[in-house]
Amino acid sequence: MKITIIGGGTGTSNVLEGLKKYKELDLSVIVGVMDDGGSNSVIRDEFGILPLSDLRKSIIAMSEENENNWIRDLFTYRFANGSGLKGHTLGNLLMIAMADIAGSEIEAIEAFRYLFSVRGSILPVTLDDTKLVAEYDDGSKVEGEHLIDEPEVDKRITKFYLNSKVKAYKGAVDNIMDSEFIIIGPGDMYTTTLANIIVPGIAQALQETEAKLIFVPNLMSKIGQTRGLTQKSMLNVMEGYIGRKLDYVLVNNGRLPEEAFRRYIEDGEKVFKDDLADGEGRVIIRSDVVANSIIRKVKGDELTRSLVRHEPEKLGKELYKIFKSKWARFFGKILTFYR
Repeated sequence: MKITIIGGGTGTSNVLEGLKKYKELDLSVIVGVMDDGGSNSVIRDEFGILPLSDLRKSIIAMSEENENNWIRDLFTYRFANGSGLKGHTLGNLLMIAMADIAGSEIEAIEAFRYLFSVRGSILPVTLDDTKLVAEYDDGSKVEGEHLIDEPEVDKRITKFYLNSKVKAYKGAVDNIMDSEFIIIGPGDMYTTTLANIIVPGIAQALQETEAKLIFVPNLMSKIGQTRGLTQKSMLNVMEGYIGRKLDYVLVNNGRLPEEAFRRYIEDGEKVFKDDLADGEGRVIIRSDVVANSIIRKVKGDELTRSLVRHEPEKLGKELYKIFKSKWARFFGKILTFYR
C-alpha cells in the first residue's frame, strides 16, 4: 500500500516514525525546501543548494538504523559555539558535503538513504530556488519563511504564494498520482504544509489523484498563521488551496501536558475549537494522539520551536486503522460522489 506524506519538520517526522514499523507500507515523503531561517540561510546563500533541514529530518525518521538514536543524535547535533559553526547542525554540514561529492541534492538524499537503510522515498517538492510570500489583512507583505514563521504581532494571511516561477519536482507529482493515501500535516499551516501545496503542479496532482487525503491539524494555534481559527475554518483554508475536499480529518482529543499548555496560553495561543461536523463528505476521527512529554529546547538552537508534539506511535496506530479499515474503499466511493 503506497502512502505519501506532504509537509516537513517535526510533525512529518512523527508521522514517518509512527508508520515505518508497518512494513507492508510503501512510504514516501514530499518535503518543502523554502526554509530560510537559522543555518538554512547560509546553506542557500553561501553554498547555492536547497535548504536541507526538513530533508535531513525525514532521513532520520525513516532510517531503519536509528533504534538507539545514534543517527538522530548525530544528525541533530547543533553546534553551540565556534565561529562559523554556531547554530549549524552536523547533519546539514554532512548533507552539504554529500551534495558536493554526489553532484546534487537528489543524489545526496539517495546516498544517505543507502547509508542509513532508509525504507521509502524522500522527495523535495521542487528543485527551484524560491521564497515564500505572505500578504496580510492590514495590507502589509512579508517575504521569507523565517519572517513569516515568527512575526512580532498577529496578523491574518490573505494571500500566500512564491516569489518566483517554479515547478514541482516530477518525482513528487508521480508519487502523488501513484498513492492510495496522502497525509497532509501536521505542521505549521502556511510555512510547512501550504508551502508545498502552492508549488505549481502539486495542487493539480492532489485534485487528479485517486488517493484519499488525510489531514492532521496542528495541536495548538500559532501567531501569524492560525490564531483565531477553528478546526473548520482551518480545514476550509486547506481545502481552498488544494481545490478539493479532504477525505479524512484526524483531530486530537487528548490532554496536552499541563506545563506546555499553560505556556501556550500565556503566549496567546489556544486549542482549536472543534466545530467539525460529520456528514459533509469527510470522515472525522477524534483520538488521543498527543505526546505526554514536553519537547525541550536544544542547545545552540536560536529558533522558536513547538513545545508539544503528536506522539508517533499513537499517530501511526490511528492512521493505520484508516488504511486497513474494511470500509476504506467503500467510503472512498461515497466521498468521490460528494466532491
